[in-house]
Amino acid sequence: QVQLVESGGGLVQAGGSLRLSCAASGRTFSSYAMGWFRQAPGKEREFVAAISWSGGNTYYADSVKGRFTISRDNAKNTVYLQMNSLKPEDTAVYYCTAAYSIVVVTTTGGSWGQGTQVTVSS
Repeated sequence: QVQLVESGGGLVQAGGSLRLSCAASGRTFSSYAMGWFRQAPGKEREFVAAISWSGGNTYYADSVKGRFTISRDNAKNTVYLQMNSLKPEDTAVYYCTAAYSIVVVTTTGGSWGQGTQVTVSS
């Protein structure tokens, strides 16, 4: 089972940018589709973005489309989430997820990291 460790969260002003990273263990990282979810206080965890194993296909929630970009570096076993034009409503704990199926990482999620807090001040 893949193990995931997120980093890069923090406090940023509205309109600012952050880049999250998710480092995965194991030698089969390139076989996994990867994704990001987020959970705000009092709300359910929601899908943010996903990327296929090759990086050739990406998927985004409507709320982040045009502002967030997901990418991956299979040589470094890492997936990234570049977040631009951040809004206070983007405040949440962001979780990385991995699964062999792109359907899983865009719906329920698979293996999870511990999460990283992103706080956007107005």
